[in-house]
Amino acid sequence: MKITIIGASAGIGLQCARLALEKGHEVTTLSRRVVPLPDRAKLKRVQGSATSPNDVKAVVDGAGAILVTLGVKSPLATTLFSDSARLLLQVLQETGSSATLLVLTGFGTGDSWNYNALPMKILFTLLLKKVYADKSEQERLVAAGYPRWEIVRPGRLTNGAMTGRYRVLDELVNGMRVGAISRSDVAHFMLAQAEQPTYLGKYVALTY
Repeated sequence: MKITIIGASAGIGLQCARLALEKGHEVTTLSRRVVPLPDRAKLKRVQGSATSPNDVKAVVDGAGAILVTLGVKSPLATTLFSDSARLLLQVLQETGSSATLLVLTGFGTGDSWNYNALPMKILFTLLLKKVYADKSEQERLVAAGYPRWEIVRPGRLTNGAMTGRYRVLDELVNGMRVGAISRSDVAHFMLAQAEQPTYLGKYVALTY
């Protein structure tokens, strides 16, 4: 199938691209930096911006699944996540796309904030509050503006190996524990859902 990955130059997006290519999919990436993968017949790399209409249109055309794995390195206030979501939704509407849309955010966004452990609440308040506020807006826009979506909320990310064994939590319950998970296993889940979505319309937490 044709898979588009927006934000694929590092981290989970890069892992998704590698895994999708290994499984024989046609992969199109969009990122500001060059995606560090060798040239392949089934890989199309677009160096550009997730907030550029022309760049977004160029990568979503014909896609069966779109994985949004954007990230920022700075804890300062940003509108990247919400701005890119607005644009992507507009493009999907204009093109009549019915692609499965998988959006990576993080546990602690939206209503999951109240279910986070106290240490993580302190960390978010001190370092990530503004970034997660925009991710929460990204979630709101996607859920309200497109019929085929999944929001992926991993716990604390690590550089561990891919195991394929992790917990998938699609409900918020008191006492739930969402801890660490490797970027590779998050990529494993996102690609599996791109191939066969089973959590449409769900906010999914991932943890070991």
